[in-house]
Amino acid sequence: MEERRWPALVTVVPYVLLGVLAVGTAIIKHDEPRSLAIDLGLCALAALWMLGVFTLHPQWRDRTPHMLVFVAGLLVVIAILVHRDPWFGFFSPAAYFYAFGVLPWPWELPGVAAVAAVAGSAQASTVDKTTAAGLAIFFAVLLANILPMTGFAWINRQRDQRNDARKHALQDVSEANRKLEATLAENAKLHQQLLDQAREAGVQDERQRMAREIHDTLAQGLTGIITQLQAAENETADGDQQARNRHVGAAITLARESLNEARRSVHALRPGSLDSARLSDALADVAKRWTALHDIEVQVTTTGTTLPLPPDAELALLRTAQEALANVAKHAQASRVGLTLSYLEDKIALDVRDDGRGFVAGEVDGEGGFGLIAMRQRIEALDGRLQIESEPGAGTAISASIPVLAGDR
Repeated sequence: MEERRWPALVTVVPYVLLGVLAVGTAIIKHDEPRSLAIDLGLCALAALWMLGVFTLHPQWRDRTPHMLVFVAGLLVVIAILVHRDPWFGFFSPAAYFYAFGVLPWPWELPGVAAVAAVAGSAQASTVDKTTAAGLAIFFAVLLANILPMTGFAWINRQRDQRNDARKHALQDVSEANRKLEATLAENAKLHQQLLDQAREAGVQDERQRMAREIHDTLAQGLTGIITQLQAAENETADGDQQARNRHVGAAITLARESLNEARRSVHALRPGSLDSARLSDALADVAKRWTALHDIEVQVTTTGTTLPLPPDAELALLRTAQEALANVAKHAQASRVGLTLSYLEDKIALDVRDDGRGFVAGEVDGEGGFGLIAMRQRIEALDGRLQIESEPGAGTAISASIPVLAGDR
């Protein structure tokens, strides 16, 4: 049961009011000792009933059966007092305090009606109830007491229900806010975790990009420089100064190109060959320079309608061609190389084939293995596919394809 609405009224005032009425009765009936004794006994009974059932046992106030018995017993005593002396109707306010204060709904409504009936009986005590008119007046007085008080009890109940609804709504809002705060905190935590993961992924991607760029530019350039210097050293031993100068010049050119590519890789820029030329022209230029260095003819073919491609796709295909040609120079011992760039309806494909010695899949050295891995990473990062076909003595074919989106055409 909710907290008592008038704690002072239901614990102190009834005793004071009952005492005042007892003193008044003693004054009025001082010459009627027997009747006075009965009235004072009933007053004492009412006081002891309130003291024993309500005042001294506050734990019973939350127990509906106990309070129903308490209010019913008190009303019986008050009704007897009112029947004997109508002025005890002035005790009805205390009875109202109990009915409103300790009786839960719906017991509150009949309890208030009973108190109102006792109060009305006191007010209509002088009415002649032996006549029809007298009875009509008597019941009119009862209704005049019962209807307003029960109406007030009903309105009070509606108010309590609205207050309870507001309280529950506030509790629901508080709970929803608590859950929302917890959710926001969890989202913030997840967001931070995603940021940390994205940062780590970005760092890893940048490391892989730099590793690929270093392999595709500096490593290949340094390999070419070493090859040319070794050739120049051999020509010096043979006394061919012109051939020596040609190899030294090629080494110097490779060193400059490697330096430029290293600078571009640091700044994540496109290769110089793609800055001012289409992919097909850049591939032809790469093949021409590779042929000049290794004295192996590269047949470059372009098929289909040339389409503009995203920079990442052009860079991936160019680096794939460079890596494939570098592998041919280092491992294949080929006499012919074919490079085909095909513009198809929904993708662009690059094929590099040689007639070299070939290899068995999985039997490549660490550097060559990284080169193949780098090629695959570049192509698959763009949702493309890289296929490598090779057999000992039957050459090698590397095929890379990248899908072309409608917006890229």
